[in-house]
Amino acid sequence: MRFRKKHKETSEVFTDSLNDILFILLMFFLITTTMANPNVIKVNNPRGTKDTKAKQNIVVSIDKNQNFYIGQKPVAPAMLDSFIKEAVTKMRNVVDTPSVVINADTISYYGEVFRVMQSAKRAGAKVVANVK
Repeated sequence: MRFRKKHKETSEVFTDSLNDILFILLMFFLITTTMANPNVIKVNNPRGTKDTKAKQNIVVSIDKNQNFYIGQKPVAPAMLDSFIKEAVTKMRNVVDTPSVVINADTISYYGEVFRVMQSAKRAGAKVVANVK
């Protein structure tokens, strides 16, 4: 008795278009990962220019005990906005756009630094923050 050998059919996977699909997926992921995040809040960061330092017209300091100083003069927190506005208007006679430099201790509250920044912006001055 002679048994016939069955012909086994081999199956093949058609991979000619696999390279094209992988290339398209690679390009898609590269483009989508480099897009800017729309949920980021824009913050005014100091920008460098040819001048090495910003002119320190008005210096507002906040120490670790949350005491405010304009120059060397201590200022009450309730009167801070009016003192900054007054200092900016005095400096406007000398300089076109006076700058307010904020020297804050690392322990000081960020809300207070932000408050000084907002009052300086409202007074029409440039703001530079320096946290030590």
